[in-house]
Amino acid sequence: MDFQLTEEQRAFQASVRAFAERNLAAGAVERAHADGFPWDVARLMAEQGLLGIMLPEADGGQGGSLFDAVLAIEQVALVCPRSADVIQAGNFGAFRTFAEYASPWQKEKYFGPLLRGEAIAAVGMTEPDAGSALTDLTTSCTPDGDGWRLNGGKIFTTNSDDASVFVIYCRFGPGVGNIGSVLVERGMEGFTLGPPTRYMNDEIWRALYFDNVRIAPEMVLLGPGGFKKQIAGFNVERVGNTTRSLALGEYCFQQAKAHAETRRQFGRTLSEFQGLQWKFAEMRVALDGARLLLYRAAVNGGNGLPDAQEVAIAKYACNQAGWLASNESMQVMGGTGYSRDLLIEYCVRRCRGWMIAGGSLEILKNRIAEGVFGRSFPQRPPK
Repeated sequence: MDFQLTEEQRAFQASVRAFAERNLAAGAVERAHADGFPWDVARLMAEQGLLGIMLPEADGGQGGSLFDAVLAIEQVALVCPRSADVIQAGNFGAFRTFAEYASPWQKEKYFGPLLRGEAIAAVGMTEPDAGSALTDLTTSCTPDGDGWRLNGGKIFTTNSDDASVFVIYCRFGPGVGNIGSVLVERGMEGFTLGPPTRYMNDEIWRALYFDNVRIAPEMVLLGPGGFKKQIAGFNVERVGNTTRSLALGEYCFQQAKAHAETRRQFGRTLSEFQGLQWKFAEMRVALDGARLLLYRAAVNGGNGLPDAQEVAIAKYACNQAGWLASNESMQVMGGTGYSRDLLIEYCVRRCRGWMIAGGSLEILKNRIAEGVFGRSFPQRPPK
């Protein structure tokens, strides 16, 4: 079995890395600590063909594979961690699920600005009483003439401060079989956003409120029965989370390695102390193992949607490896790593959040166990 990249893949990887080094390395620290989506980076990436990598050429994309997108987001994150979020929004996030199921009318209306780096889409899933138990959502769409009326709300929506269009998970009736999704544009009558709230990583999110929002028929993305399709699409978003977590861990590892090779204490470089050597050995094993699991999920996903079990395994491994590497790198670098003058502490905060976002580690372990035993293990008490 060959674990090496093909010549074409290595060339693509190198071109993305060169682009990032040339355009994103300078200002990486300031970019990470700035509020708002980096639209200047989005436009640069659009010109470079790094948005819509997996989208068919007929729809304005690059016609690439999931693995191509993984290579791109990884190389960008290794140079500028914040800029990797632009690759996420333009390839892995709400846009990917949107692109998978959008109608010709929806593609015509929305894809242009998204692919030019002029707009981003967000997905509204979580509610105060529906997080890991997503099928408990209560946001509802009720019939109104030839359309619908949307009522309810969402929390913890990534990019809610900047998105112009939202993919909203909603209920068209009782039961899982009646869950689907609709498109809501910023500024629609009855759609309001709450005040800005900050996560530990300084990312801003706003609560979404829907008060009798009129949903025209053409704004329905997936009607009743669409829940399983939406979750299948969401596995691609998980791959973006997974890759950034791994890449930020690798970023910190490389920073800490350089520090250990030059920083001297007690007359020796830090790399000469066995206690620190073991830290680097543990980080290297975790990062390398997680990368193989990620690449497996991405390669097997091809040009379609990846396997849910392989994604769950990869996300669990990469989330753990990213957290281990970023946290241990901070320990190695001491006060230097803890300072906001570098991006180590930023990566620690981002990696910690990804252990919750996109499927918590505990939910992932449940999903993995179901794959092991070939059966579901309902978390709800028996009726």
